[in-house]
Formats: sequence, C-alpha cells, structure tokens
Amino acid sequence: MLSCWVIYNGSLVSDKFEDQAQLVAEAAKRQGIAVTVKKNHEIQMTLGQAQAFPDFAILLDKDVLLGYFLKSQGVPVYNDPAIIDLCDNKATQYIRLAEQDIPMPKTIVAPKVYPRFSIRDSGYFEGVLGALSLPMIIKEGHGSFGMKVYLIETEDEFYDKVDSLSGIDYVFQEFIEYSRGRDIRVNIVGGKIVAAMKRQSDTDFRANITNGGRAFPVELSQQQQQLALDAAKAVGAVFAGVDLLYGPNSQTLVCEVNAAAHIRNILNVTGVNVADAMITYIKEDLA
Repeated sequence: MLSCWVIYNGSLVSDKFEDQAQLVAEAAKRQGIAVTVKKNHEIQMTLGQAQAFPDFAILLDKDVLLGYFLKSQGVPVYNDPAIIDLCDNKATQYIRLAEQDIPMPKTIVAPKVYPRFSIRDSGYFEGVLGALSLPMIIKEGHGSFGMKVYLIETEDEFYDKVDSLSGIDYVFQEFIEYSRGRDIRVNIVGGKIVAAMKRQSDTDFRANITNGGRAFPVELSQQQQQLALDAAKAVGAVFAGVDLLYGPNSQTLVCEVNAAAHIRNILNVTGVNVADAMITYIKEDLA
C-alpha cells in the first residue's frame, strides 16, 4: 500500500488550510493510500540523519524549504517545490510566462531597492507611469487570496505605495478595466482541465471569494481552455489554479498561476472534487 503525507501550514489560523488538507487526504484514502495529515512544523528537517518517510508527499503550502528537504530524502513531492517557488513570487512567474509568450497584462518588474533607500528622484517611476498610465495595479511578489494587490488610481497613491515597498519584490501591471471585479479560475491536473468557475465581485476590483466575491460554473471557450493549459505548462505546474482575465474584443489574458491552489470553493460551485484527479494522477505518475 502506498503511503503519503498531506502537508499544510500549521501557523495559519484559518480553518480553510486544514480543510484543504482533509479534502486531499480523504481522496487519497478513497484510492487505497495510507495517509497522514501533517502540519509543516511537525516534520523536523534534521540534516544528515536517517528518518522514516512516506512514498510521496503532497505539499499544500509554500514552505519550499520543506519541499526541497523532502526531495533530498528521495520523497516525490507534488507540486515540485521548484514550481511552488517559481509561482510564489509573482515577479519570477511573470518573467517565465512572458518568456513562453503567454498573453497577460503589460507588466514591469520593479527593481530591487533596499529598505530605507529610494530611487524616487531617478526618473524611473515617471517612466513607469508613462508606460502603464493610471489606474494601474501594483502587486507584491508574495501574496495569496487577492491580498497585497493594490489598485492605484492617483499619482499620490502611486508614490506612497512604492515608498512603502522598499525591500519588497513587486510588479507594476496594466489594469484591465474590462475585467474589473471578475475573472475565471481553472483547475488543471496533469495537463488536463478538471473544473472551472467564474468569480465576480460587485464591491471590489478583485474577484476573489475571500474578498467577498461570488462564484458560478462557467463553460470555457476553446481559447480560454488552451490559454489555461499553456500557462500551467509554461511554469511546469502539475497541479495548477490558473486565473484568467476578461480582455476587450473577447481576448483572454492570464492573471496568474497558483501552484498551491485551494479546491474547496470550486468543489462547492461545480461539484467536482479536484483532489480525486490529483490522487489519480500521482498514482499513475508513480506506477
């Protein structure tokens, strides 16, 4: 019998992280796998010491150091920690997507500025304003559930925000007005679309359900299907939650690819348990 660890972050207080782990664990048990649900801090990363490990691990977190540690011990990890690492920083992710010619909003990666220092008088920011204009989006490199994403509508807001982000990775991005408060989440497993939903908010420029958005089943066009698959492939994600934006003239753009996407909301909306497809894929991959 195969054994696995399903890992989530034990420092996060919201029940949705444990719920995510239980959804995956139950799917594994249905397919005859011996499962242990673990908080990340329950696995001690002691180097150079023999330990007992499972046949594989499912990392439902961004603790990439733990993922790298498990891989060093010969444990297959899903998603691979290098993919989680790539997608966790929006700047590195967008560089990869652009490298693969994935359609997305016009994006400028901010230069590294050390804390307590500034490039405000260099002319750089005036160049960004000229290239993207207002309103625009500023996204911190690390953030989930729509957090650390800012709609910037005035120059005062722009300069206040960039001053506050010294020492932090972030990007400037074109604001797609046509997609204000709405997007599409597409869950992909092993290069196949498993489920999709439309998200919509009447009160926020972000469509995330965590920020008050609502979700509905959606039928994807061929263009949307192919773009979601191409985006997941571009970053190498076996399991992916690809967020798509509505563009003008029926155009679709990639907002981002999530390599540790939550699956409860899409189960509630579509009735599809993405975890079942995840476990099926892993069993076939290990066979």
